[in-house]
Amino acid sequence: QVQLVESGGGLVQAGNSLRLSCAASGGTFSSYIMGWFRQAPGKEREFVAGCTWGGVVTYYADSVKGRFTISRDNAKNTVHLQMNSLKPEDTAVYYCAGKGGTRVATAPGAYGYWGQGTQVTVSS
Repeated sequence: QVQLVESGGGLVQAGNSLRLSCAASGGTFSSYIMGWFRQAPGKEREFVAGCTWGGVVTYYADSVKGRFTISRDNAKNTVHLQMNSLKPEDTAVYYCAGKGGTRVATAPGAYGYWGQGTQVTVSS
């Protein structure tokens, strides 16, 4: 059973940066596709970024492309989300997620493992 724990959220002003981290335990981390999702109040959970096993192949939502970067360190069982040029509309609870298989998926239902989430609030 894989357990995921996010950290790094907080309150920042627009234009600033945050780096989220997700620590995995209890499974073979390097075999999982990893993704970041977010959910704002009253909205559905949405895909933000994902990467394959080695972290070389990455995918991003159009809304964050060029501002966010996903990376992973399989030796440390961690995945990160570097968020730059933050906007108020990036405010949400951010979740780390993992899945088996070979391809990144954008649908939350494709992921079997989830963290508890970390709040990111961007003030204008």
